[in-house]
Amino acid sequence: MKKTPKITVEATAQYIESRSDPGQERYFFVYHIMLHNRGMVAARLMERHWIILDALGQMQEVRGEGVVGQTPRLAPGESFRYNSSAMIGTPVGTMQGEYLMVTDEGERFEAPIPRFVLSIPRVLH
Repeated sequence: MKKTPKITVEATAQYIESRSDPGQERYFFVYHIMLHNRGMVAARLMERHWIILDALGQMQEVRGEGVVGQTPRLAPGESFRYNSSAMIGTPVGTMQGEYLMVTDEGERFEAPIPRFVLSIPRVLH
């Protein structure tokens, strides 16, 4: 029986007022990511792909190797946490995407990053 890889992703974001400039339409957010290997095989995070949308529909697409300078390997049951940041032009936006993963056996698969909200305080209820 083939063992199926399963990586889940949790994401949250917080507004950083001190690094933002609303007068210049610059809203800075730090996001926190937690990856969990809930499968039965180890996998390494090789690439990231983000779609960042602001409230006006302006899209930023980000692709790159690894995350925060790393390509972490998660054995079954292991987790990996990191923080990064994004700048958008409106007080509210969203992020979503996927990580390209590869198992020790060379099988490539995508781990989806569920959409999460970027929002300054007191804008959304």
